[in-house]
Amino acid sequence: MGCSGCRVRFNFGKVLSKVSVFFTMVLIFTYFFYCLTGFCDSAPRTLYSQQASDYDILDDPRRVLDEPRPSPRLLHDRNRTVSQDAAQVDAPGQQLPLHMPSSAKESAESNGIPVSNTFGTKRFPQAIIIGVKKGGTRALLEFLRIHPDVRAFGAEPHFFDRFYDKGLEWYRNLMPRTLDGQITMEKTPSYFVTKEAPGRVCTMNCQAKLIVVVRDPVTRAISDYTQTLSKNPGLPSFQNLALKNSTTGLIDTTWSAVRIGLYAKHLENWLQHFPLSHFLFVSGERLVSDPAGEMGRVQDFLGLKRVVSDKHFYFNETKGFPCLKKPEGSSRPRCLGKSKGRPHPQIPAEVLQRLRDFYRPFNHRFYQMTGQDFGWD
Repeated sequence: MGCSGCRVRFNFGKVLSKVSVFFTMVLIFTYFFYCLTGFCDSAPRTLYSQQASDYDILDDPRRVLDEPRPSPRLLHDRNRTVSQDAAQVDAPGQQLPLHMPSSAKESAESNGIPVSNTFGTKRFPQAIIIGVKKGGTRALLEFLRIHPDVRAFGAEPHFFDRFYDKGLEWYRNLMPRTLDGQITMEKTPSYFVTKEAPGRVCTMNCQAKLIVVVRDPVTRAISDYTQTLSKNPGLPSFQNLALKNSTTGLIDTTWSAVRIGLYAKHLENWLQHFPLSHFLFVSGERLVSDPAGEMGRVQDFLGLKRVVSDKHFYFNETKGFPCLKKPEGSSRPRCLGKSKGRPHPQIPAEVLQRLRDFYRPFNHRFYQMTGQDFGWD
């Protein structure tokens, strides 16, 4: 009886041992199976490993990536998600902080990209919208972001005019990830009027494509003044700022709203570093009246397939600007923020005429330099 009980306990122990070994082997097999099929890579990386991947050697922009490509549909949706709130990024009074995110995690989150995202590479921009303020740069960037092959930093980084001392690696880390065939872009309108900017951009990439959105300099100056007035209601009148002396009628070129409109002078500075073939001059007026036509020129210049077309736009009579038709899954169309399309103050006719006379020779010189007549006179 006692021996029989011993045999039962002995057999039960052997069975339990075999069951334990069996389950251990199942767990080990399952672990190796998931690792071999790539599921282990889907786990978020540590901050160190994520940051290290962002500081790889500067790849050729056309390099085929080792990582698997997501579907074009996923890319388009991600691109659209990143830009949903971009129209509000450069609202009046809002500027980039002096200490932008330095870690890859914060930079990725600021661009709407998950920390665990391993698709693509952070590259320097191949194309930059360098000007001009109140010319239509925000509209152009938002229209471009419809294109699945364009990825852009949403805010204005101001690297080549304000934050150049932070270094090129800091700048590159701000950019969104791109895949082979996609273009990295940014826009900072003040580059066009910054003396040091052309040389600095060329130091990064002398082959960069440069886009300048220009607008009638008189209308642009009034729009510039209107934006400043919205922030500072106590501002002197437009005519007091534009004229050195109301009696003589001399124009005050030290006022930035006037100085920015001297397009020919600013372009001369850029042509010391870049050939004219690297520039595309976009008409701010035609970007409003015929957005699809002007976007066709932009896409051709960037070497992109013409994806952005008439079907993407409708004209908002209230704002006086074209808006993007509502994307799939959205309940309303996308228009630029409230800071766009403000009503302009009334300016005395004689002041406007003095400004037009002042700008005329500069406009004609700009037409000759670019080979385009923008019809401002």
